[in-house]
Amino acid sequence: MPSYGAVLKDNEINAVIKYVNDAEKNSGAVKPALVKELEALDYKLNVETYAEGLEIPWAIDFLDATTALITEKPGRLRTVVKGKLQPEAVKNTPAVLNEGQGGLMDVAVDPNYNENGWIYLAFSHVLEKANKGEDRPGAMTKIVRGKIVNNTWTNEETLFEAPHEMYRTTRHHYGCRIVFDPAGYLYFAIGERGMKDDAQDITRPNGKVHRINKDGSIPADNPFVNNVNAIKSIYSYGNRNIQGIAIHPEAGEVWATEHGPFGGDELNLIKAGKNYGWPVISYGINYDGSILTEFTHKPGMEQPSLYWRPSIAVCGLDYYTGDLFKKWKNKLLVGALKYEEVRLLDIENERVTHEEAILKGQGRVRDVCTGPDGAIYVVLNDPGTVIKLLPKLD
Repeated sequence: MPSYGAVLKDNEINAVIKYVNDAEKNSGAVKPALVKELEALDYKLNVETYAEGLEIPWAIDFLDATTALITEKPGRLRTVVKGKLQPEAVKNTPAVLNEGQGGLMDVAVDPNYNENGWIYLAFSHVLEKANKGEDRPGAMTKIVRGKIVNNTWTNEETLFEAPHEMYRTTRHHYGCRIVFDPAGYLYFAIGERGMKDDAQDITRPNGKVHRINKDGSIPADNPFVNNVNAIKSIYSYGNRNIQGIAIHPEAGEVWATEHGPFGGDELNLIKAGKNYGWPVISYGINYDGSILTEFTHKPGMEQPSLYWRPSIAVCGLDYYTGDLFKKWKNKLLVGALKYEEVRLLDIENERVTHEEAILKGQGRVRDVCTGPDGAIYVVLNDPGTVIKLLPKLD
């Protein structure tokens, strides 16, 4: 039987960070000029630069039709107003651990922002000092919400902060995306932090999808709410490192893209209380080429709706909900870091029936979303740019 060691070996840690972050570490390298036009099966596309000069941008969301928020991994929250990146970052945002894969990750605007003004952030939070017996301070993904007043982050409330004794000293696999379903629940994902077996342990927060109310309280029907020892916010488990979550605009289903090891990236329909198998089952191998597990199936563990082998380094996920690309309505947009792509997926009966790349080779795609104008916005780590895809008018 294979060993499911709880901690990645040093060579695996080095490999995973290199695999995911090479381009980010070399973001100053000269890249070819962005293309101006693209052609997909259904449309010819124009490509416009929406914002540039960013430092490792991670996520984008919109306050309204003319204002966007963009996170930069080192810890800055930037605004774009009427197509112009504002020179000054939002002041007083939370301190982040900008190390390895950690930093300021997702930003999400409350569906009722016009009434309540709430904005949500996900970031890597580090302890002030090391826990007993550990060689450096632990870190974990943290979720907060706040408001922006006069370009200053205010009224901050902590929605999720794991027990500090459960923080991990690794510096990778934080997740994290934030989405809201039609009922108003907030979902976010925490990667297993390189501690593989933690993903199977519902007494620990990492390696899970979580569901909370928007004020941080726990929904009464969460699947493990009555388990005395479980983390009450857990919605699913056995998840390796989810960096894309999207809600189906009609069905309200929760879909997630998950980084596999070397090979085996996954698209999963996330259901309450389900076990998605990491690290017991996988379609990938270890980064050093050794066998991770001999199993791809196990009773009681979910199969992915789609897996990519080789890995495309999935990241950023959204359903297209605009009106500019009518043929793409309710299709899934998937970003890929390694392959520098945006893929478009048709899904029927929980299975992918068609997949095509609509963007290639323009940079590592960290996020993708439908804008309020119906355009598709793509966040490129390298170069630090956000581009905008529009249908080309004949």
